[in-house]
Amino acid sequence: MSDEELKNDAQPEDTGAEAGAASDPLGALLGELEEARQQILYAQAETQNVRRRLEKDAQDARAYAATNFARDVLSVADNLSRALDAMPAAMREDEGSKSLIIGLEATQRELMSVFERNGITRIAAMGLPLDPNQHQAMVELPSDVEPGTIVQEMQAGYMIKDRLLRPALVAVAKKPE
Repeated sequence: MSDEELKNDAQPEDTGAEAGAASDPLGALLGELEEARQQILYAQAETQNVRRRLEKDAQDARAYAATNFARDVLSVADNLSRALDAMPAAMREDEGSKSLIIGLEATQRELMSVFERNGITRIAAMGLPLDPNQHQAMVELPSDVEPGTIVQEMQAGYMIKDRLLRPALVAVAKKPE
């Protein structure tokens, strides 16, 4: 082999793509530019999605921050209601006890007002059909009303905004035997 042949064997052959890229550097740069533009758009979309998720999480945290505290205070509201319900009529008529009862009722109204201001609402139950998303059936009682209708509320249920805080404990009607 001559020196000329050795030099030709040592050089790689140009492929069509390499020849095209070498002959059209502007096309290659435009392709890279388009790819970079797509990556930027994807990154911007991802950033916007993350920002929206964080904003929603922050809103939920603000809206439902008092959930555990509200559950604890519900037992206080229950006990206050039981105490008022347990007071005999004679005690309500007694002048010495009347101011105590008026004070307890005012406290109950204020507690319900605080609940309302914080988005805590009582779940309606009596006379409604059982809703397993809001009511928890504890017992079935024979009744003349439509089966599945709530006939007794054992414990009030509450919602905080649009979430269940505590289901209402209820008795549901069944056909009499």
